[in-house]
Amino acid sequence: MPLMFLNGGGMRGGPLHHLLDGAPQVAATTTAPRYRLYSVADRFPALLPVAHGGAPVTGEVYDVTLDVLRDRLLPAEPPELELGVIELADGTSSLAMVLRRPPASFPQLLDITDHGGWAAYRRTAP
Repeated sequence: MPLMFLNGGGMRGGPLHHLLDGAPQVAATTTAPRYRLYSVADRFPALLPVAHGGAPVTGEVYDVTLDVLRDRLLPAEPPELELGVIELADGTSSLAMVLRRPPASFPQLLDITDHGGWAAYRRTAP
């Protein structure tokens, strides 16, 4: 089964976690330091791969079935995101939702990379 890195509402305790349909969590980890993290209109987080100036982003890795990915997770994702492959801190690869390119075409992007993750950002957001 494919590994899926989640860094927003699908994480444990999040409003979309039930969509995982009981998929087991493999790890709580971070990405490799090759990404920026954005808040999209303060509704959800978005990873953006970058060549320079990236940082690790906190998330959780789940072992999901392709059926759960196809029928539950992907249909719930906003149109600003697309399925991609990212690098985790240990050098392994994982599926993840990433910001569609070009990112400048999306209004209300706020770089929240310095918070380290969506949950940390949400704790500081007004």
